[in-house]
Amino acid sequence: MTGRRHAEIAGGGFAGLVAAIALSQLGWSVRVHEKANVLRAFGAGIFIWENGLRVLKAVGAYDDVIAGSHEAGVYEVRDRDELIARTEFSAECNDRMLTMTRQTLYSAILAVAKGEEIEFVLNSEVTGATRDGEILTRKGRRYRADLVVGADGVKSNVRDSLGLQEDREVSRLGIVRILAPRCLDQLGPGSWNNVIDFWNLPVRSLRILYVPCNPEELYMAMMAPVDDLEATTVPLRQNIWVPAFPQLEPAIRLASADGRYDPYETGKLTRWSAGRVAIVGDAAHAMVPSLGQGAGMAMMNALSLAVAVDGAASIEHALVGWEERERPMTEFTQDCSAEVARARINAGGRMWSENSLRPARTVPTGTEHLPRLLD
Repeated sequence: MTGRRHAEIAGGGFAGLVAAIALSQLGWSVRVHEKANVLRAFGAGIFIWENGLRVLKAVGAYDDVIAGSHEAGVYEVRDRDELIARTEFSAECNDRMLTMTRQTLYSAILAVAKGEEIEFVLNSEVTGATRDGEILTRKGRRYRADLVVGADGVKSNVRDSLGLQEDREVSRLGIVRILAPRCLDQLGPGSWNNVIDFWNLPVRSLRILYVPCNPEELYMAMMAPVDDLEATTVPLRQNIWVPAFPQLEPAIRLASADGRYDPYETGKLTRWSAGRVAIVGDAAHAMVPSLGQGAGMAMMNALSLAVAVDGAASIEHALVGWEERERPMTEFTQDCSAEVARARINAGGRMWSENSLRPARTVPTGTEHLPRLLD
């Protein structure tokens, strides 16, 4: 190992890659462990708001994301086909909203990571870590580092091995995430370039969030209670979803057979770090997807983590300070997301307010530090 500080990162998802890029750009040597045999995104579509876009600009992935995404500018809520709420977003208001496939976002970030001096180890599941900066893999290998980052998801081995207590709440609601062709020529008249939240609540408590990702692809987030076994089945039950949302019939019938149903989860830790180990992303702060901020918050905290430890005399003290700065906004976002999910029906679909848009308008810590912004 050279005289540079070194980081071992468990997990090659959004948070893990952004942490790796930021640390590498700040002069660290970095190794990323991914338990899968390939680096790729899982899931269907995703929202990235202004706060996340600032992070992408800081690490150098912004242009590719912009080129492969869709900027709707408008979020509609419709009860069956009646418009009940409409909100506009813009860069001028610092709440720009872009939508894209998860693979588009992942590929853009991964391309930057592969341009850095980052070592990737595939088929390498990290099973635990020690407070003094050592990780252990399923294959029995041990690696030492100045910093360990646990970015290994909601079922984080790194987090659990350190005994960091998690308060987890699993909702009675959940979502099937699925991609389909845009098929604009088959849909009837409508504002099909907007994001549209379709409700069919009085009949069966179903919703479809219609999300254009690019000119060819559509993301549909199909929401149903966990105890509705027919509506939560993948492949989709056409006889359930088509009668409920006939205006989306072409897209529903052409939807991918891939996908899965996931209940909403919220997770909060007593602490985000232990010794030289930091926990980021869903491993630390899984949240209900109501505000579309899961990835944005994960990338924000990964970037700020790198800035916090760079040049720090004590990694342990730097991690404590990092959590003190970043945790309030993250927990505000978690709580606001959960409240929006609970209250949007009684609020008549009016889910966007100064509070719910506050995360999107946040300037992420560290966006002024990385070399990409200083060029």
